[in-house]
Amino acid sequence: MPDRLTQRIMTSTERVLPLCNSTDLVDGGEAVPFDVMYCGRASRGFAIRFEGKTYAYLNQCAHVPMEMDYQPNRFFDSTGQWLMCATHGAIYRPQTGECRGGPCRGGLIKIALTERNGVVHWHTASNLQPIEF
Repeated sequence: MPDRLTQRIMTSTERVLPLCNSTDLVDGGEAVPFDVMYCGRASRGFAIRFEGKTYAYLNQCAHVPMEMDYQPNRFFDSTGQWLMCATHGAIYRPQTGECRGGPCRGGLIKIALTERNGVVHWHTASNLQPIEF
């Protein structure tokens, strides 16, 4: 049975979609990737856990729109404190997507997440939609 927040969102233009089990996201570990339509174009999103909380972003550097992971699903730098673009060296705050160094123009595009009952869900938005097969 969906909670009130889920019911409200599901009746608007947003949808709440299951992404992964909570245990799939380990603090500072590998990301869980997912496919989205961003402004009418097929793109990738990624979800991470940092300091016990979950976050998700479009896998696109703010400097030049290229995917950021240096190996599949790896976004954290060697300190485990920053998300880093493997191509440009730009670093971003995991909590906000804000650029903190390197070449960037703005920050990462955030994707809303919720976590409940052992499942992480992502929230669609007008510019981020699931890819329908």
